[in-house]
Amino acid sequence: MCGITGGWWPGRPATLDERLAQALAAMDRRGPDDRGYMLYPGSSGVTALGHTRLSIIDLSAAGHQPMESQGKSVSIVFNGEIYNYRELRAELEPLGYRFVSGSDTEVLLAAWRQWGRACLPRLVGMFAFVVFDSVRGTLTCVRDAFGIKPFFYTREQGGFLFASEVAAIKALKQERVQLNWQRAYDYLVHADYDSGAHSFFDGVLHLLPGHLVELDLASGALGEPQRWWSPRIEERGDLSFADATEQLREHFLASVRLHLRSDVPLGAALSGGIDSSAVVCAMRHIEPDLPINTFSYIADGSSVSEEVWVDLVNQHVGAQPHKITVGGAELARDLEDMIIAQGEPFGSTSIYAQYRVFQLAREHGITVTLDGQGADELLAGYNGYPGPRLHSLLDNGELQRAWKFLDAWAEWPGRSRMSGVKHAIAHMTSGKLHDLLRRMGGAYSAASWINSDLLRERGISCGFPHTVPLHNERGRRVVEELAIALTQRGLPALLRHGDRNSMRFSVESRVPFLTTDMADLLLSMPEHYLISDAGETKHVFRAAMRGIVPDEILDRRDKIGFETPEYAWLRTMSNTIRDWLKVDLGLPFLDQAEILKEFDLIMQGKKRFSWQVWRWINFCRWYEISFR
Repeated sequence: MCGITGGWWPGRPATLDERLAQALAAMDRRGPDDRGYMLYPGSSGVTALGHTRLSIIDLSAAGHQPMESQGKSVSIVFNGEIYNYRELRAELEPLGYRFVSGSDTEVLLAAWRQWGRACLPRLVGMFAFVVFDSVRGTLTCVRDAFGIKPFFYTREQGGFLFASEVAAIKALKQERVQLNWQRAYDYLVHADYDSGAHSFFDGVLHLLPGHLVELDLASGALGEPQRWWSPRIEERGDLSFADATEQLREHFLASVRLHLRSDVPLGAALSGGIDSSAVVCAMRHIEPDLPINTFSYIADGSSVSEEVWVDLVNQHVGAQPHKITVGGAELARDLEDMIIAQGEPFGSTSIYAQYRVFQLAREHGITVTLDGQGADELLAGYNGYPGPRLHSLLDNGELQRAWKFLDAWAEWPGRSRMSGVKHAIAHMTSGKLHDLLRRMGGAYSAASWINSDLLRERGISCGFPHTVPLHNERGRRVVEELAIALTQRGLPALLRHGDRNSMRFSVESRVPFLTTDMADLLLSMPEHYLISDAGETKHVFRAAMRGIVPDEILDRRDKIGFETPEYAWLRTMSNTIRDWLKVDLGLPFLDQAEILKEFDLIMQGKKRFSWQVWRWINFCRWYEISFR
């Protein structure tokens, strides 16, 4: 787990070395163990590759990057882990490759030389890497299938810049970054972020999950990003529920086994839900004698506390528990540091709870943690995707089954028949009708604190930002929605939170649910394997984990997640928040006086509390820090 940066310039900037050093320093916490960069002058310009290292596999100097092939024709900088590097190495050695280190980076470099981009489906891991090929005259940038590891890039004065974080991009750029007004509006009004290629910084792009992009160094032309992996949703007709359960169990245990490979101490983030509990219990199942340290956020004295479930799992596996409780004063103390670590605005205070969990892990000497992230998006968790499921059943003409599903689904805590119907209607409409229904339901409306007319004059779209379906297959609406959640709106934001929070404390966060093999298996299953006709989410996974995870966890009907008592926290720091909101940001589309008025009404209990409050706070503090 590291940080990478660099780029290509048609003419070498006079301050290039200084800027590269600053870019690496900006990512010091991503890689505190080693850093370095190399310059590769050529007839068409100069290429730079830089790297900061957090040593996880092969802690020796042999893992230093940038790493070059034996003939120095190919060089690489790599952020992430290739968990099946030993198996790949065993394939490559008979082909004539000789290895001088035990690092996965050297294996990745050899795999790229041998198979080129065809090596990507062979990789089990999380990664963002850049390969400089001096013979072909190319710079190839690659991001893993789910976007677990970040990758930003931009063009400037004919050059090309890249980095793991925007802070490093800002250090490399000669011009100041500017706010992306469209992203600001989408976040503030619609709570949408990290759902596409555009960042909050104008002209700075994300390389999307499962994509690569190549720069031709002779011409300086940047090709269009190409998708190297995409979720497939075609249903298999040869898979009984028993077979699906067994295959999923084997896949999951094999993935956890690979994710346990480490040369440094590791632990697990444990929330008490099914997903993180399954990871911890699988660790014990695979390694009966492994010392397991778990790290948990506890909402002390709150109705959203999961401590009873955390304790149950820790006792079941004999883990050493570590818990953290936090309050509003601590949030006020740490908020600026967390905003700097995240780099861009984010959704709610639950991200702070995660931030403190990673801090706790580091304080106890843990460098690697395993996490349950991604399970909801693969297994149709959360509220069970009732809209898409009803849509699928109606596609197939199964009216009676749809009614029975709605009736059973509504019996679970926090659900109702009416909400299920609303979800279905929302999913089955599109365009202006969809936007109208959202407004009628109170999802969003013209806000008094934002100047929509001015934004429209600047070409900003003020409608709800829609995603582009990867598929349109009747009867497969749930897995179609999961494919979107995995690659567009949903998981990318959650993975960003986890990456930045863990890297803030130089901790590597691993997510064993997120492998392409697991995704291909789960998204090929009949939808009622994922959501049972009784409305049970993660149906097949609960069955697969019987005998490994305690039944009390598998039979849970509630869904708390990583929640925090947000309103209580914010009320304790309302005076501090008012000071933050009063700072003049100089943004003509934002009426800060109106925001303050709305905030006071909410804090006085005269208006309903919503996560909108957090977005005001987060955006205003982030903007002041980023552009002051």
